[in-house]
Amino acid sequence: MKILLCAVGSHGDVLPAVALGQALQRRGHAPQLFANAAFEPLARAAGLPFTATGRAADMADALSNPDATDARKGLALLAQGVLRSATQGYPLLCQAHEAGRTLVVGTSLAWSARLLSETHGTPGAVLHLAPSWLRSAHRAPSLGPLGHLAGAPRWLKRWAFGLMDRRLLDPLFTTPFNALRARLGLAPVQRCFDAWMHQADCVLGLFPDWFAPRQPDWPVALQLTGFPLDTPEADVPLPDDAAAFLAAGSAPVLVTGGTANASSHALFASAIEACRLNRQRALLLTQDARQLPDTLPAGMAHFRYLPLRRLLPRVATVVHHGGIGTTAQALQAGVPQLIRPMGFDQFDNAGRAQALGVARTLPTGRHAPAALARLLRMPDRDPTWRTRCAELARQAAASQGVAAACDAILQMRRAAALTAPRSPADQ
Repeated sequence: MKILLCAVGSHGDVLPAVALGQALQRRGHAPQLFANAAFEPLARAAGLPFTATGRAADMADALSNPDATDARKGLALLAQGVLRSATQGYPLLCQAHEAGRTLVVGTSLAWSARLLSETHGTPGAVLHLAPSWLRSAHRAPSLGPLGHLAGAPRWLKRWAFGLMDRRLLDPLFTTPFNALRARLGLAPVQRCFDAWMHQADCVLGLFPDWFAPRQPDWPVALQLTGFPLDTPEADVPLPDDAAAFLAAGSAPVLVTGGTANASSHALFASAIEACRLNRQRALLLTQDARQLPDTLPAGMAHFRYLPLRRLLPRVATVVHHGGIGTTAQALQAGVPQLIRPMGFDQFDNAGRAQALGVARTLPTGRHAPAALARLLRMPDRDPTWRTRCAELARQAAASQGVAAACDAILQMRRAAALTAPRSPADQ
């Protein structure tokens, strides 16, 4: 089968698609990755054919924009990127499509994949990397610091979702997307982030039910596969300088704001001072060194990028933004987490990790170094925290998210009765 994999988002959104592509390739199929040009080196290193759906400069500009972490302005930037990707990606998918032997798979915001399914009748799958994409009037996802309105009646949660769509999401996303659909001769959709988000031949949640238990009003067709931890990073060794730093002393605190963040100056400053107060070593991970002071205290080091799969088992605690990829990798490594969410799925991921007993959520805004220093000492003073981390690490290590997702995608092909011959791996 020819399988068109479409990913929209940051490094953490693209890595699972690359892992799926490699696994499908091993099963004898022909995957092709469609993503921003910034990810071409990642795809090439993984041995995947690649097609750029946008310029690397556009992504760099969006990530460096100070509005990226603002609740409303950041959402507007995201909407522009999603619509640009759909507009540029759709004709490229049409060129790659071969009738009778093509499947299309897209992450939550890869709407070009949805367009191809509708215009060409191509069987399509949607990958939801985080549970916050799934609305529920029972356990609603946390979309901000106010939490998920646990005590609110269900009718109020449904009303809140409708209000959010009408006032915020539909003007930014649905209206311009419907203009694109009209140009393609497709009927308009209602509330892109409601039921339409899950209307596909195959709907996958790439997380386990112990992290996000299935809710009664989630889509019936939704399949939970587990975390896609078998990413291309799994076999990448740490660079010599990073390995040398780790070997030179006690396990450090890891501080990272994620690859899609360039505005964590305050968090890094507080974490650096907190580690200095605790006399703890620190490893600072960011691709934008402008977030750091010119000179770091002794026992601290900065790296632009390191593979988390190899790094996390060797740190004492991780302070991070709450992206689903970092959260899942920390769960697998069994390392305590301090999470400072900024937007999108991060509040929900942080709340779920805290409820599981493996994380503490930092409030938004500034963090007093003395208070953060006390939190960094807690895992050693509270043995139940590390015990709980070890328990969930065993569960996370058993995750077969990539293999389960591949099985579901290929089952979609069989259900669609496409004519391409089955590879031996599918027999």
